[in-house]
Amino acid sequence: MTTSEWTGLGISYAYAIGLLLSGEALHRFAGLPADLTRKIIHIGAGMWVFGILALFDRWEIGIIPFATFIVVNFVLYRYRIVRAMDREDSSPGTIYFALAITLIFAFLWRPQGPVDRGVAATAGVMAMTWGDALAALAGQRIGRRRYTIGQSSRTLEGSAVMFLASAVAMLLTMLLLPGSTWAPFAPVADPVRVVVAACLGAAVATAVEAVSPHGTDNLSVPIAATAVTLLAGM
Repeated sequence: MTTSEWTGLGISYAYAIGLLLSGEALHRFAGLPADLTRKIIHIGAGMWVFGILALFDRWEIGIIPFATFIVVNFVLYRYRIVRAMDREDSSPGTIYFALAITLIFAFLWRPQGPVDRGVAATAGVMAMTWGDALAALAGQRIGRRRYTIGQSSRTLEGSAVMFLASAVAMLLTMLLLPGSTWAPFAPVADPVRVVVAACLGAAVATAVEAVSPHGTDNLSVPIAATAVTLLAGM
C-alpha cells in the first residue's frame, strides 16, 4: 500500500471516530434525543462515500473503512456502547448500511477505469443517506397518516419526504459527480435521463423502504436505488 492510501485510511477512521464521539456528546451533554443523533450519525456516515472517492485510487483499498465498520457496528450494536446510535429497541441497521456500501462499491466502483459505475453506487447510497434519515424524522414528528405493509409500518408524510429527499440527493449526485476529479471515468448522461433516473430511483427506494422490515431497509434501499441508476446507464 502507498503512503497516500495509509493516510486515507487514517483520515477515514479518524472521521468515523469523531462522528461517533460527536453524536454521543450531543446525546449525553446537549440532550438531543437518540433518534435524532442516530440519524445525524447515519447521514455523516453515508456522506463519507465522497471522502472515499476523494482519498482513494483503488477500490480494493477504498472499501476497507466501510468493510471494517461491518464488524465495528456489530460490536457497538451488540453491547449498546454508543447510546446515541444504538438504543435497547434499535435494529442492526447500522451493520446493514456498512454492508450495503461495501458490497455496492466493491462491485461497481472502478476509479482507474476503463468504465466506472461509482456514480450509480454513490447515488444509491445517497437515497438511503438522506431519504431514509429525513423520512424517519418526518414520520416521527409530523406523521399522521399511518399505513402498514406486512411487518412494516410507515406514514404517508414520511414516505413523501423519503421520495423528495432521495430524488434531490440522487439528482445532484448524478449531475455533478460524472466527469469530476472524483469520477473521471464515470459515464456522463444527458440531464433529462438524469432527472428520470433520479425520480425512478427515488420511487423505487420509497417503495422498498415501505415494505422492508425494521432495519433491513438500510440494505435493501441502497441496493435497489443503485440498480435503477445502473439500468438508466449511469
